[in-house]
Amino acid sequence: MITMILISLGAVVGANLRYALSLWAAQQWGVAFPYGTLLVNVLGSFCIGILLECIGTYPGLVQWRAPLVTGLLGSLTTFSTFSFETYQLAMQGHWLWAGLNVVGSISLGLGAVVLGVGCVRLIV
Repeated sequence: MITMILISLGAVVGANLRYALSLWAAQQWGVAFPYGTLLVNVLGSFCIGILLECIGTYPGLVQWRAPLVTGLLGSLTTFSTFSFETYQLAMQGHWLWAGLNVVGSISLGLGAVVLGVGCVRLIV
């Protein structure tokens, strides 16, 4: 029961962080491209690399996996929004933007995981 409460608390933080970062990205760069979704997905990928590498290195931290990975990062990142925004770009005839969103999101997300894992391995 405690784990479920901690997951819920993490989800509240992650969802609000996603909302705030999406608003910030729209103010910074506009809304012609889904920068906010890209930002939260890459940030979440970086963070999951850090967290899971830390948990793998320090098994005593395993109790934080569900609250931080499932709760916080699960609500921070969003594959469904990424998919819908890519669909919208394509339906509006912005095929290049749609393709860049797919390639950029996957490449930057994977790169962020590698960077997060690498940072932990450098430190520990």
